[in-house]
Amino acid sequence: MMKEHAKLMKVIFSAGEIVGRKKLQKMIYIAKKVNLPFYEKYNFHFFGPYSEELTLRIEELCNLGFLHEVHEKKGGYFQYRYSLTDAGSDFLRHYDVEMPPLKDCILDLNEQSSRFLELVSTVLFFDGLEREEVKEKVFTLKSKQRYTEEEILEAYHYIDKIKGVVAEELVKD
Repeated sequence: MMKEHAKLMKVIFSAGEIVGRKKLQKMIYIAKKVNLPFYEKYNFHFFGPYSEELTLRIEELCNLGFLHEVHEKKGGYFQYRYSLTDAGSDFLRHYDVEMPPLKDCILDLNEQSSRFLELVSTVLFFDGLEREEVKEKVFTLKSKQRYTEEEILEAYHYIDKIKGVVAEELVKD
């Protein structure tokens, strides 16, 4: 049971802190799509790919005292911050998590805005389609976000970049 939980803890440990539930969802989805070993099931949701499994695991880790979740009121909504607790750090030191190196990938993902990660994850969700079809999906499903063609092209470039980061980390290992 704890294997998948430990992987999530390793991500948060590598990032130091992740601000936003949406950002965390998108980071794990993108990591999964660039062949890092995450197995949560995702469906397309209002903000792009979403995993109820991931939400439940994060909640369980908070309840176990391994993750620290801080709620902050930001204007008209709440924002969540996630970091590892001391108990979570101790657990990771004693639990052998079989993961490829992912620190550079996670740090890079964590530096991106939630809005951009939403676009990248949406593009990856439809990766079996031609680029023109993906663009139309983005313009239709994400019309309120008002993504531009340039941003979609930037998302494709970012996907190539993050795949390269993961490949470099695997070579270092």
